[in-house]
Amino acid sequence: MAESKTLRKPIFTKVDQLRPGTSGHTLTVKVVSTKMVLQKGRADGPQVRRMRIAECLVGDETGMIIFTARNEQVDLMNEGTTVTLRNAKIDMFKGSMRLAVDKWGRVEVAEPVSFTVKEDNNLSLIEYELVNVVEE
Repeated sequence: MAESKTLRKPIFTKVDQLRPGTSGHTLTVKVVSTKMVLQKGRADGPQVRRMRIAECLVGDETGMIIFTARNEQVDLMNEGTTVTLRNAKIDMFKGSMRLAVDKWGRVEVAEPVSFTVKEDNNLSLIEYELVNVVEE
């Protein structure tokens, strides 16, 4: 069991390549804005549990998308910060795409990048509809 595994290099995805229902994305994006959506805590038990959710508009030179940051991720998502999202997935919320990183992924602050965010291509504004195709 002491075999050393060689890690494979991540393949970086651009925002305009994201599609509904996909996962395993690694992106480097810049935070455009952050809005706290939910913040509640319980301090009455043996463990102090706080739940925080923020919707952050992130993007690169190809487009923008809303990233749902949870708990500790919220602290990293400051305006103008460059972050690397590893193993990110696309969640659907009210028919539109949201980018999220769960416990199997990672959000890390990266070195500042030189690109400017393409703000006229917001993928979260595109509404999708689930269509069942019946083959006869």
